[in-house]
Amino acid sequence: MSSVIAATRFSVLDRSRTREGHEGPEALRDTVRLARDVEGLGYHRFWVSEHHGVPGVAGSAPTVLAAAVASATRAIRVGTGGVMLPNHRPLVVAEQFGVLESLFPGRIDMGLGRSVGFTDGVRKALGRGKHDAEDFAALLAELLAWFRGTSGTGVHARPAEGLTVPPFVLAVGEGAAIAAEAGLPLVIGDIRGREKMLRGIDAYRRAFRPSPWRAEPYVVIAGTVAVAASEEEARRLLLPEAWSMAYSRTHGTFPPLPTAERVESLTMTGKERGFYEAGLRGQVYGTEEQVAGELERVIGESGAQEVMVTTSTHDREGLLDSFRRLARVAELPSAR
Repeated sequence: MSSVIAATRFSVLDRSRTREGHEGPEALRDTVRLARDVEGLGYHRFWVSEHHGVPGVAGSAPTVLAAAVASATRAIRVGTGGVMLPNHRPLVVAEQFGVLESLFPGRIDMGLGRSVGFTDGVRKALGRGKHDAEDFAALLAELLAWFRGTSGTGVHARPAEGLTVPPFVLAVGEGAAIAAEAGLPLVIGDIRGREKMLRGIDAYRRAFRPSPWRAEPYVVIAGTVAVAASEEEARRLLLPEAWSMAYSRTHGTFPPLPTAERVESLTMTGKERGFYEAGLRGQVYGTEEQVAGELERVIGESGAQEVMVTTSTHDREGLLDSFRRLARVAELPSAR
């Protein structure tokens, strides 16, 4: 097996996607079960996400869900991919992660993003506007100051102050520059947008400034990886998410995941078909041998220290089998 892959950490981000015929609470319980399963396979981290008012996503409160995941697991690192900082006051975020780190010491990651609500209605409900993401660098600096006790306000973030909760910046656009300036690890996606991703990583490494949080650059590349007994089986795992993305771009709402069989039976408009096929292009999928070759290329090109797998599909057993096969590809300890 490739020494490049064997030297790389592999982690999982689960978005708590809802599936047709199932409700949101089941999706959240599925997330907790998946965390236990991938811990048993030897993955390094398990992260959860933040989405508001999205029919196809149940994960709206990532720190609450992270607490449930950490309670249900023993050793895997648990975090957020991410908390959308413009939606929250930094003091409250620091307090939440301080509680998590106090309850699960040495296991908590603080992944931070700069997106605001998906629609005008959600943004209004959150009390935010489209331009609030522009304040991300200042909000990030304020958040980190609460942990270091340097806010200069006379207020102390308890129990966060003095604790070390590793922060990560989720990069879209200028996020890589913010991560470099702050001296923080970078999480960048997606794998299929190879050239754009590599430009962002290069810019991050060139501009990186050592900080109390990180002495050297650290890169996590994120994206979909599907592994099955055949290339066609692996591709079918991708169909539900590709259709949901195509539907969201043509109807303005992100639906629950359909089955692959239903997707295959659909009659799509030309516009839907275009978005659907675009969603399938460039993804990493195939047999173990095929995926190993593609991962070796992308890791070698990017120099990433870690791969964060973000695969979603309707077929839960197929998804878990994909993670089992990927664990063998990555030579994770429990898969050797």
